[in-house]
Formats: sequence, structure tokens, C-alpha cells
Amino acid sequence: MNMALERTPLDLLDDRLHAALAGTPHVRVEPQSAHIGALIQGLDLTRALSEADVETVHAALLRWKVVFFRDQPLTHEQHIRFARHFGELTLGHPVFGHVDGHPELYSIAKHRKANRHTGEAERRPWTGWHADVTAAHNPPAASILRGVTIPPYGGDTQWTNLAAAYSALSEPLRNFIDTLRGEHRFSPPQGAQASDEYRELVQRNTLVSEHPLVTVHPETGEKVLYISPGFLKTLRGLRTRESRVLLEFLWEHSVSSEFTVRFKWEPGSIAFWDNRSTAHVAPQDIFALDFDRQLYRATLVGAVPVGADGRASVALEGDPMLAAHGAAY
Repeated sequence: MNMALERTPLDLLDDRLHAALAGTPHVRVEPQSAHIGALIQGLDLTRALSEADVETVHAALLRWKVVFFRDQPLTHEQHIRFARHFGELTLGHPVFGHVDGHPELYSIAKHRKANRHTGEAERRPWTGWHADVTAAHNPPAASILRGVTIPPYGGDTQWTNLAAAYSALSEPLRNFIDTLRGEHRFSPPQGAQASDEYRELVQRNTLVSEHPLVTVHPETGEKVLYISPGFLKTLRGLRTRESRVLLEFLWEHSVSSEFTVRFKWEPGSIAFWDNRSTAHVAPQDIFALDFDRQLYRATLVGAVPVGADGRASVALEGDPMLAAHGAAY
């Protein structure tokens, strides 16, 4: 076989995006870094999108893993309508609830319930990085986050491309981790103690799942280093020290700057990311500032992950994340 003629998953994703853009000449997709992130311009998300527009956004999302929009002052209803172009929506959050009157939305405020811990969490390069709700049997396929109240400085969010991180590992290590599985669960950040409120919420809505350490993306076919430092606690079958040392190496590797993009929020900004191939980190500098920060998130119902060995994830505790039953917009 002529190796020069082989097509990689990225080649196919580029082809799909180019074809979509040919049918939507009013849309511009501007990459923001080498491996991840693109700014999409030319769309008004306050209006319903055409099928061609939806395909362009979807193609850009699969290729660049997270896409950004500016100057989109959406209402809750418009946010939900935009998200529904791409699939069914989950309940806002399976542990921490939802916005009153809008079960599809989760409020991401500076002092939300998810942040209510006591004590100091460990501060390492990967601290705080996570993919959304990977403790669930079927974590969300994607998340759509809308900025409303944004501080004048600080509060940036970062994402990392976990498919690129996997590809950058050596072949022997890739072959080994293809066989491993990890336990994901809700618990306070390492080194911190949960508040009584946090502990009660987690106990009422326990989520624990066993996921492959390497998954195959259901749409792109890419292998993904499926690590979520905020949820992934241990690797099955390894001794405690083996698990800890390997996970710390993989976490540090996955958040290397070469795989990441950083986004500065503005009022009306939107970030739409593929939760199956990325992890992200919420900003910690906002707690050193006096400014408020308010965003809202919708998440798309996801499928059960499947590993490189063909084995699916296993639910250990808790229910799957199903579609919310809100009004149609």
C-alpha cells in the first residue's frame, strides 16, 4: 500500500469542513491554535439556523474540538433552541440541579454549589481539569456555555485536545493504555474537604462509572485519551502506586500547552465543545477578584463510551444522563 495515499481522521474532518463551508459562504471559521479551537463568525444565533449552517458548525466542532462565537446576546430560550440543533439536551446537572423554569440549563456562577469545599485543594498543573460529568455512565456528548456577566479581566477558560494528546504518546505506551480502564466518581478536589451541602448532594445523586482509558470517538474514529482529572480516581487492575504515577504522568502530558487553547470571555460569548475529546479547566483567578461572573451551560445527551478494545463503559452507581423534558422553543 502507498502510505502517502492513506487518509487520516484529520484529513477526513478537513474535507468535511471544507465541503460544509462551500455551502455556507457567509460563515468564517478561524482556527485559534495548532490543535484546538476555532472562532466562527457570520451567524446570528438568536435566529434558527439552516441545515447547512448546522452542518458547518458541527463539522467545525468535530475538526477543532471547541468552537467560539462572539456578540451573541441570547436569552435562555434562544440558548436552548441553538443547542437543540445538535441533539437532545440533558437536565442541567445531575447532582447540582438546574435553572428554575429551564431544566436544560445549569447556572455557572462564581459561588455555585459545585465550588463549595473547605480546605485547600492540591495545586498541580492538572488540578481542576475535567470533562463534564464523566462520572456518569453516558457523559454528555457536548457542552454549550454562554457568558452573561463577565469580569473586565481574568476568568479565562482553557481546553485541551485529548485526541492530539493520545497521538503524541509513544506507540508502546499507547498499546499499553489501550487495555486499561478507570473509575470515575464525584468527590471533592484532592486535598479539600466537602461542605455539608456538597456531601449531601453527592450522596443523594451518587455517580460512579468505569470507563476505558482510551476511547474511540463515535463520529471521527479518533482514539482519545479519556482522562478527566477531576473525576478519574484510579485505574483498575493496577497497584495503587502504579495507578497514581501513571495517571499523574498522563494528566500532566494531556494539559501541555501545545494541545490547549485559552479563551477570553466577553458578554455574549459562547463556547461549544466536544466533551468526548476535550477536557477544560475553570479559571481560579476569579476568586481573587471582586467582580461577579455568571455563565449558563446546556449539555447534549451522550452515548456510552467504547474503548479501543471494543468494550463499553460500565455503570457502577447512579442513573444515565437522559434528556430533560422542557418546553419546545
